[in-house]
Amino acid sequence: MTSQVVTLSVNQVKRTLAVSEQASLLEVLRNDLELNSPKYGCGLGECGACTVLVDGVAARACVIPACGVAGREITTLEGLGSLSALHPVQQAFIDEQAAQCGYCLSGMIMMTAALLARHPDPSEDEIRRELSGNLCRCGTHLEIVKAVRRAAELMAQNLSRGGTA
Repeated sequence: MTSQVVTLSVNQVKRTLAVSEQASLLEVLRNDLELNSPKYGCGLGECGACTVLVDGVAARACVIPACGVAGREITTLEGLGSLSALHPVQQAFIDEQAAQCGYCLSGMIMMTAALLARHPDPSEDEIRRELSGNLCRCGTHLEIVKAVRRAAELMAQNLSRGGTA
């Protein structure tokens, strides 16, 4: 198996790694960079457990070749906020208790962050449509929708105070 040296910008930190040409972004994030928020679910890009942001756009890390995202900004849940300064989406998911087992949670949060970055006040139908590709087996769908609405409110409050979303 041949490898290639790539520089990845993950959570605003540049890392140069030798990776297999066949390695997915998910494999590199979890195995090489020890970032555990994106989960392996289906391996086909259909369940959403591996969702990260690539240049601010939600993307399925399990089907993206790691070599294909060199030079682009990759954000995982670990880079969205911090324990001392949660991102409004993270805070909203906590406020609304929108988690049960947590396996889908990272993907749901990353999809929500991408949605609200491009559409700050989505309707419930738009939220449901946007998150429909992220599977949750625990049944927290109602709480997740409430969390997205809450995140939109928190982000609007931050903007009205002169902060960033």
